[in-house]
Amino acid sequence: MSADVFREGLLDGKHAFVTGGTSGINLAIAARYVAAGAKVTVLGRNVEKAQAAASELGPRALAVTADVRDYAAVDQALRTSVEKHGPIDVLVCGAAGNFPAPAVGMSANGFKAVVDIDLLGTFNTCRAAFELMTKPSSIVAISATQASHPTMLQSHVCAAKAGVEMLVRVLAMEWGSSGVRVNAIAPGPIAGTIGMEKLAPTEDIRRRVEASIPLGRMGTTREIADMALFLASSAASYVTGGVFVVDGGQSLGGFGNGLLG
Repeated sequence: MSADVFREGLLDGKHAFVTGGTSGINLAIAARYVAAGAKVTVLGRNVEKAQAAASELGPRALAVTADVRDYAAVDQALRTSVEKHGPIDVLVCGAAGNFPAPAVGMSANGFKAVVDIDLLGTFNTCRAAFELMTKPSSIVAISATQASHPTMLQSHVCAAKAGVEMLVRVLAMEWGSSGVRVNAIAPGPIAGTIGMEKLAPTEDIRRRVEASIPLGRMGTTREIADMALFLASSAASYVTGGVFVVDGGQSLGGFGNGLLG
């Protein structure tokens, strides 16, 4: 039996809400959920991009717009999605920001923007969604290996994602008795994403990144989506408070200071 056949029906009738779901890893997760039978809501800041993503995902997809830094806007977007698709069974907190910059070359506003999108945005989404979720249900936050591996030119991301992972662990403790599982995925270098275009803009850097990965290649958005599907499914019913590194083994070698240099 193929892996694709196995995935059919895993999320039949479930409602998945995905922030940052208009491109890259998060759009791939949304597509995986649709393929597994879910109704999906994708949230983005840009109306046209959100609508284009929903159109690509098909008739079971809904587009909503909000800035995850704005709690009231996120709350309204969640409620709009519930009116259409019903209570939320799976919540993916994937909205994020990134740009390479040394600490002395970064403004306070630049640092704050990434922390607010990644960390505050994850809190806002989880907090606003809690009362709108079925019980049991699953939350999946998208972290990054920078959360646990200091990486030059990434002080803002390291700080923000470390906060996301600690938030995940605390929410798993506080919300477990309500039946809400909370986990995180920490992707490594993923080909074809905006993040890698920024972090590895040249062929030489891309080759050095690949050389730092024991599996010898960058990952794919599909591989991250497969982990997100597992965490959303009943197959992970006893899994909460975990951070799942999906990086081809790169972080085992302490990649941080060589990633961009």
